[in-house]
Amino acid sequence: MTSIDVQELTKEYGTTRAVDRLTFSVGPGRVTGFLGPNGAGKSTTMRLVLGLDRPTSGTATLGGRPYATLGEPLREVGALLDAQAAHGSRTARDHLRALAASHRIPVRRVDEVLEFAGIAAVAARRIRTFSLGMRQRLGIAAALLGDPQVVMLDEPSNGLDPEGIIWIRELMRSLAREGRTVLVSSHLMNETATFADHLVVLGRGRLLADTPMRDFIDAHSERRVRVRTTDPESLRAALRRKGLEAVAAGDGRWTVAGARAEEIGALAATDGIPVLELADESASLEDAYLSLTADDTEFASAATPLQEA
Repeated sequence: MTSIDVQELTKEYGTTRAVDRLTFSVGPGRVTGFLGPNGAGKSTTMRLVLGLDRPTSGTATLGGRPYATLGEPLREVGALLDAQAAHGSRTARDHLRALAASHRIPVRRVDEVLEFAGIAAVAARRIRTFSLGMRQRLGIAAALLGDPQVVMLDEPSNGLDPEGIIWIRELMRSLAREGRTVLVSSHLMNETATFADHLVVLGRGRLLADTPMRDFIDAHSERRVRVRTTDPESLRAALRRKGLEAVAAGDGRWTVAGARAEEIGALAATDGIPVLELADESASLEDAYLSLTADDTEFASAATPLQEA
């Protein structure tokens, strides 16, 4: 079993503490979304796990071992942190061949991952001619070159077209189904909601949440019900007697906060109020995330546009 284990991890740059006594584990068999506002410490944490930076204190290990002690790391850990990092003068194939040679990976694997990533047709082109989306695919191909058990991706959907986004989404799910450990950093809440099973959320370098996706949404959002009736006044009166309030939501629908559909349905049935539509409304991952991180966002936009002087 291979996991990513972070224990009391701290990283300081001068007087700035980018990562603050961080402790969490990323286990195999699921996709873990790594979330947090800009400056929260996500990229720094991933760099520390991969040995690209040294912690001020604490540890970051892969299967119980520091990255620096791995003899052939590409066979154990595949990572994409910066799609622009590949040397622009090399062709895509030569870039992957160099990586393969350094880790004793068979050359045939290069063509396999080029094909898998959808860039086999441009393998002879120099990387500097690639679009951002093509570079992302090349970076993912490089991450998968050694068939690793741990995969770490930082903003993998960046620059991809809709087909590419669907592809990377299914790729992450399939890697998890194969029992691999998958950690994915992203700013796209709606996209993360489609692939993540578990969430690790940071704010100002500290751990804010380490929990299953569904539990996270339930814990940081308010219950509410959507209802439509031909007799809204009777429904509102019945709800008020129970300490609940219906708020018009448009199209003849009403929203009741702090309740469940079965509760509203039973109340309407008791009072003989006709109900045309009744459903629990789930908050989105974005709603729950913004609720949790509101006080931990380092860079926030003004509520209203700047006025011209």
